[in-house]
Amino acid sequence: MTTPVLVSWSGGKDSLMALWALPEQYRPAALVTHIQTETGRTSVHGVRRELVEAQAAALGLPLHTVELPSMPSNADYEARMEAAYAPFRAQGIKHIVYGDLFLEDIRAYREQHLARMGMEGVYPLWGQSTRTLAYKFIGAGFRAVIACVDTTQLDAAFVGREFDAALLRDLPPDADPCAENGEFHTFAYAGPLFSAPLPVKVGAAFGDGRFRFAELTL
Repeated sequence: MTTPVLVSWSGGKDSLMALWALPEQYRPAALVTHIQTETGRTSVHGVRRELVEAQAAALGLPLHTVELPSMPSNADYEARMEAAYAPFRAQGIKHIVYGDLFLEDIRAYREQHLARMGMEGVYPLWGQSTRTLAYKFIGAGFRAVIACVDTTQLDAAFVGREFDAALLRDLPPDADPCAENGEFHTFAYAGPLFSAPLPVKVGAAFGDGRFRFAELTL
């Protein structure tokens, strides 16, 4: 018997790889993503709602969205997440899958919050070499595009680029290949788990603050 789990879904490569690497004893029941109320885009990544909806459809999984303000307090964030998870807990779903790689403080925070809800985290990618994982993503046939760049850590020119071997060669030496430190964020659009590639178009970049985004459309 498999255990049903929720997948914390950013739409990026790490959440996709976590889904792909999920141990056989777990069965994904739904993807859970955060949508900014003001923009209708995913939190942090800045991807339009319709793109993550298309991802979920191509992956054959339900998508559950949690509406968040652009700058929620910790208390507000936790209250909204607890309300979102409550119906799943009532169904007996007590595990959430994350694509975290090595940030101990983030994992500790998740575990503390989940414990208060009577839930547990599952981390299929934890502790893996991020360089190995980046090349494994590409080699397996997954495809993604850089949706957002933190310009304090990486040149804005990287936004909109394909996440491929050329990009990995071009990253500065201090940038993590999987951007676990927030250097950039991706949107995955094709690969082994997809029923068909998503026809993603990369438009003009936008954002004049710290973060630079690629305007992605279908």
